[in-house]
Amino acid sequence: MSSLKSGRHVLDDWRPEDPQFWQASGKTLATKNLWISVPNLLLAFSVWMVWSMVVAKLKLIGFKFTTDQLFWLTALPALSGATLRIFYSFLVPILGGRLWTTVSTLSLLIPAIGIGVAVQNPETPYWVFVALSLACGLGGGNFASSMSNISFFYPKAEKGNALAINAGFGNLGVSVMQFLVPMVVALGAFAPVVGAPQIAVEKGVESQIWLQNAGFIWVPFIVAAAVAAWVGMNDIASAKASFATQAVVFKRMHNWVMCYLYLGTFGSFIGFSAAFPLLTKTLFPDVNALQFAFLGPLVGAASRALTGWVSDKWGGEHVTNYVFLALAAGVGAVLYSVGATGAEPSFIFFFASFMWLFFWTGVGNASTFQMIPAIMRSDMPRLMPQAEPATRLKAAEMESAAIVGFTSAIGAYGGFFIPKAFGDSLKATGGPETALLIFLGFYLSCVVVNWAFYARKSSLLHAPQSLAFKVPAE
Repeated sequence: MSSLKSGRHVLDDWRPEDPQFWQASGKTLATKNLWISVPNLLLAFSVWMVWSMVVAKLKLIGFKFTTDQLFWLTALPALSGATLRIFYSFLVPILGGRLWTTVSTLSLLIPAIGIGVAVQNPETPYWVFVALSLACGLGGGNFASSMSNISFFYPKAEKGNALAINAGFGNLGVSVMQFLVPMVVALGAFAPVVGAPQIAVEKGVESQIWLQNAGFIWVPFIVAAAVAAWVGMNDIASAKASFATQAVVFKRMHNWVMCYLYLGTFGSFIGFSAAFPLLTKTLFPDVNALQFAFLGPLVGAASRALTGWVSDKWGGEHVTNYVFLALAAGVGAVLYSVGATGAEPSFIFFFASFMWLFFWTGVGNASTFQMIPAIMRSDMPRLMPQAEPATRLKAAEMESAAIVGFTSAIGAYGGFFIPKAFGDSLKATGGPETALLIFLGFYLSCVVVNWAFYARKSSLLHAPQSLAFKVPAE
């Protein structure tokens, strides 16, 4: 067994599939990189989704925006974040995970400081808020590179759980933000630094708030996390690859199939996270939605972080089938709760139904990402029939990382489509029923697609040639 022989940050010898290597030094280093990655990703999600809370307060402090304009502001970060993920997903093998984690985290200062400045002046034009909303997408882009980076550190047997922890605690940033922002905007403790309060008028009652704190609160944490990444993370020399090398994934059919499935899981998580506070405030105006909005993303993030092992043990393809059936049932419950079936609208049932949806999106986020490395390992004997097992393994790892990043990009578009679907449905019909019926049909189609490609007994993951190939010990 050879040792890590490089300098402080670059790992020239990295063989996580070698049990002896993994136990001797690999696991410790992988764990260190994972737990530095987590807070950086958590902050990225916090900044990415901060508009979901800020928009609910803009009208109260004098901004004259329509409900449709507010739904646009909640949707645009997901649009830009998803688009940036397409590029971010290929950057780790080009630039290295350590450098890119540091730079991408520091970029979060742009929307964090910008929001803090813009909300202090009710005359700030709408286009400025659109630009800042799009800038929040910098946080959304970070997920693709973070997941790609962590995927290189772990062996197949632990990859699903490691990705679930990184993503789950990263997703927790949405809940942390939705819990923290209502508290910090009500506090004047930072007033001498961040500026004077605004007067919020709600139901005829005036109060002071510091909405700028929703942006400024993240600044010191962003700087600290970026420093930790630069000082403590590692690059894996064997993970280096050009864009041209990685671009082969665009030719892989399974890349596009998994994009469709991940749009149903993560797209639902991030879309519901963005839309839930404003949707609740619109449908149930007597309920203070901001007090409990954080619970949905918390449930989704926790279920993702804590259920990765389930897919490692029983197969992500089987778990994913149950996930989409559960999501379809959840949409049916939401339809009932808003009175679509003739029943009296019920906030309690509405809230419980959304918690169910959030839970299963988290489980599905973990199960779909567990599937990707398994699929590529299973398909490599067909794609590279003449190659040595070790060569196939390296190709499978490289393509899996690229597909993880790219599917995360496509999935993030759900964060745009879901708020817009709710906004358009409310504008056209006065209710969310049309949007919900579209979601129901989509989830049922995902059941069919997942079963046809991966869950049935004669599929790629269950055929004899799908058995993971062995890599000879070095």
